[in-house]
Amino acid sequence: MEILLLIVGLMLAAVVLVGVGDRLRLPWPALMVVLGIVVAFVPGLPDSFDLDPDLILPLFLPPLLFATAQRTSWALFRARWRTIAFLAVALVALTVGAVAGTAAALVPGLGLTGAVALGAMVAPPDPVAVEAVAGPVQMPRRLLSVLQSEGLFNDATALVIFQAAVLATVQDTELRVPLLLLQFVVGALGAVVLGLVVAWIARQVTARVTDATGRSALTLVLPFAVYLAAEEVHASGVVAVVVVALQMRATSDADEAEERLVQRSFWDVVEMLVTGVAFGLIGLDLRLAVEAAETGLAEMLLHAAVVVAVVFAVRALWMVGAWSMLRRSPDVSAAPRTKREAVVLTWCGMRGLATLALALSLPEATASGAAFPARAEMVVIACTVLVATLLLPGFTLPALVRALGVAEDAGAEHAAEEVVARRARKAALERMAVEEHAADLPEEVSTALHERMGGLSRLLRGEPPTAEDRDRLEALRRGRDVVQRIQNEALAAARTEVLAARREPGIDPEAADRVLMRLDLRTVLLD
Repeated sequence: MEILLLIVGLMLAAVVLVGVGDRLRLPWPALMVVLGIVVAFVPGLPDSFDLDPDLILPLFLPPLLFATAQRTSWALFRARWRTIAFLAVALVALTVGAVAGTAAALVPGLGLTGAVALGAMVAPPDPVAVEAVAGPVQMPRRLLSVLQSEGLFNDATALVIFQAAVLATVQDTELRVPLLLLQFVVGALGAVVLGLVVAWIARQVTARVTDATGRSALTLVLPFAVYLAAEEVHASGVVAVVVVALQMRATSDADEAEERLVQRSFWDVVEMLVTGVAFGLIGLDLRLAVEAAETGLAEMLLHAAVVVAVVFAVRALWMVGAWSMLRRSPDVSAAPRTKREAVVLTWCGMRGLATLALALSLPEATASGAAFPARAEMVVIACTVLVATLLLPGFTLPALVRALGVAEDAGAEHAAEEVVARRARKAALERMAVEEHAADLPEEVSTALHERMGGLSRLLRGEPPTAEDRDRLEALRRGRDVVQRIQNEALAAARTEVLAARREPGIDPEAADRVLMRLDLRTVLLD
C-alpha cells in the first residue's frame, strides 16, 4: 500500500509542478527531483520504499523512450548516424574509460572491473532527462535533435558495458573487450530486427482493430512488450523500443487522423505522469545512498566531486573537438557549429533514470560470498553525478541559452512549418481541382470552395477562422455532400504530402507533426 500511495502522490505532485514550472520558467522534472529529496528526508517517513531496482528501467524507460522516439524520424537518424556513432557510442566509451581510471585511483579496493561498472553507470546522458529539461528551452532545433539522437541510443552502449563489468566483478574474472564489442554489435542488430518485426505485427493487429481507443491502448503495451522480449533474447531493449516507435510513425497512414489525435493526447498524459513518478523516485532514492555511506560520506562526496568534474571535462573536450570539425561543414544541420553551441551541448549532459537504476541494481555480494567491492561508495558517486548533471543544468540552462545568444529565432520554427505547409496546400489544391472538375459544381459553390481552400495556409499556421471564412462556409452548405467529399479528398492529399515530407531528410519531424495535427483536426471536424 505504501508504494501505491507514493506513486499516486508523485503523479499529483507532477500535475501541480507542471503549472509551477511554467510560472517560474523552470523545468518541472528538476523540481520533482528536489521535491523527492525533501520528502525523502522528512522525519517519520518509512526508511525506504519497497520498489525492486530491477523494475526501474523496465517500468519507466520503455514508455518514455517510445514517446521521445515518436517525435523523430528515420530520415533524421540517417542524417545523424555520425552523431549517434560519435556521441552515443564513442563518447560513452571514452567517459567510461576516464571515470574508471579516476575511480580506480581514488577508491581503495574498487578494482578495474568495478571501476568500469561505475563508469558505465554515470556515462550515458539520459534521454528522458534531456528531453524533459532541454525540450522546453528555446534552443535551435539542430541542437535539440543532436541531443535526442544521442540520448535515444547511448543507454544501449552503457548497459552492455555495465552488465559485462558487473559479471566480471562478481565472478572475479577479466573483462574481455573483444567479447564486449561482439555482444554490443549482436545485441544492437538483434534489437533492430526484433523491433521491425514487432512493428510489422503491431501494424497487422491495428489494421483489424476498428476502435481508435483500442489502437492507442496497443501502443501503450507495445514498448513494454518489445523491451522485455529483447532483454529475454539478450538483445538491446533500448534499441528495440526506439526502432518500434520510429517504424510505427514511418508507416502511419494518411487516413488515421482520429487515431493520431487520440494517441497524441494519450501519450502527452502518459509521458507527463510517468516522467513525474520517475524523477520523484530519483529524489526519494537518494536517501538510500546517504544511508549506505554511513560514516564515510564526506570522503565519498569528495571522490564524487572529482568524478563529476571528470564527467563534465570529458564532455566539454569532446564537444570542442566536434566544433573544430563541424564549424566549416557544408551540412547546415550539423551541431555544434560555434563555441557557444558547444558550451550548450556540454551543459546538456543530464544523467537520470539509467544511472539511478544501474546504481541500485548493483549486487550485494560476489560469487564467492564476499561483499561487492566499494558498493556503497559507487552508489554515492553515481547519485552525486546524477544530481549534479541534472539539477545544475536543469535550473541554469534557460539562462545560459539566453546569455550565450543561441536561443531559437522565433521565425525559424515558423519557417520550418511553412515549408511543410506550402507543400500540403499545393497538394490539396491540386487534388481539389481534379475532384471539382469531375463533380461539375455550380459556379457560386465552386468560387466559395476555392476561396475557402485558399485560406488553407492560415489553417496550417494555426490561425483562427475569419468572418469571411464563415460566410464562405455558409455558401458551401448549399452543395454540402459534394463539397464535403471534395474537401475530404483535398485534405487527404495534404496529409499524404505531409507524411511524405516527414520521411525526407532536411524536414523537421516536429514541424511536420504540428502541421499534420491541424489537418487531422480539420478532418475530424468535417467528419
